[in-house]
Amino acid sequence: MFGRKLSLGAPLAAFALITGVASPLVAPPALAAPAPAGHVSTYAPAEPRVYGRAVYLLDATTGRELLDKNAGKRMPVASLTKVMTAYIILREANLDDEIQIKREDVEYAWDNDGTTADLEPGDTLPVRELLYALMLPSGADAAHALARVYGPGVPGFVAKMNATARELGLNDTLYVNADGLPTSRGDGYSTARDQARLAEIALRNPIFKEITSASEHSTEDGRYDWYNTNHMLHLPGAIGVKTGSTNAAGFCLAFAADRGGHRLIGIILGEDVAGRRWDTAERLLDWASDR
Repeated sequence: MFGRKLSLGAPLAAFALITGVASPLVAPPALAAPAPAGHVSTYAPAEPRVYGRAVYLLDATTGRELLDKNAGKRMPVASLTKVMTAYIILREANLDDEIQIKREDVEYAWDNDGTTADLEPGDTLPVRELLYALMLPSGADAAHALARVYGPGVPGFVAKMNATARELGLNDTLYVNADGLPTSRGDGYSTARDQARLAEIALRNPIFKEITSASEHSTEDGRYDWYNTNHMLHLPGAIGVKTGSTNAAGFCLAFAADRGGHRLIGIILGEDVAGRRWDTAERLLDWASDR
């Protein structure tokens, strides 16, 4: 539990009072002074071993940084980029707005070897459904469609992303597209600390929290079924947030959980082993919960 303490002074004092013999666990007075009345020792579990080029854990409830491994280092964040895309859409769009998918949205994902929501050109979906397509299967086709409409145009939307980053104080973050795929102009960058800050802000929106916490989603018309790439959702209190990977970024993860009255938010960037992200994140949540 948070702030757990263990009291040792009272049982040892009782032993000496009853037996008239110093406790074998306490050195004789000539060697060490007895512990003062009411003395307590604080239990602090060892910090877990973590992997990845950058790892950060934040107690968003108190604002306390619990773990910092290169949290201020700029690096590509792959599809964690889509957290900002979703955040802007939720600020600017009506969830019932209808968007028609164009071939350019689909071909963008194909041509850039991006993950897709398998959207079909000509289909019309409400913004709410496209946000699920964006966040669960991490659809680059959905990101392109949303950015195209609400930029208007992808370059206009990217400009909004960077302006919003400055507005939120994410001063070590630069976006070059709405999805995090590599480009000929560079990959953009952020830091683990900036991404944790963004996740904390985005999770204040109940719609974002609902979407990113869903393990799967089917559209009302039954045309699409999407499954979350986040394998953390079975853990106690888990509430998302986003996965990502590219060759340059490695395997990345933004994760969060509500435990013991605290909201914990973690970021892992540049992991070399895809599956190890989940183990690291789970250890970090358990460690923070026991502090």
